[in-house]
Amino acid sequence: MAAVTPLVKRKIVKKKTNHFRRHHWDRYTRLGQSVTWRKPKGIDSCVRRRYKGQLPMPNIGYGSNQKTRHLLPNGLKKFQVSNIKELEVLLMQNRVYAAEIAHNVSSRKRAQIVERAAQLNVKLLNGNAKLNTEQHE
Repeated sequence: MAAVTPLVKRKIVKKKTNHFRRHHWDRYTRLGQSVTWRKPKGIDSCVRRRYKGQLPMPNIGYGSNQKTRHLLPNGLKKFQVSNIKELEVLLMQNRVYAAEIAHNVSSRKRAQIVERAAQLNVKLLNGNAKLNTEQHE
């Protein structure tokens, strides 16, 4: 079968690719380098009051285009499956969604899902995970 292509391939444009930093994130080592955003709550906070030259705060204007939100680089959206029955849902939607097998699915069930996805022509994002061990005779 031919490779699954998305119904409409849109160009994904990100307004902001770097992360929002927490106020004073560089002052304390206990925050580490993977700093998550926390909204400043202080009454005199220059970031909360949006002074010029301070860190930007997240707001709705940084949101992605609704038509390209949650799209993968291949143009499909991700859909998590745990069994074959959930994979059957994508029968008519195989040009919009790509299946991703959940992490807690055993290798035996995983092999059955991979086989059924090939029959349904559904793109699997992690189809070869946990399948590289040899089968016992």
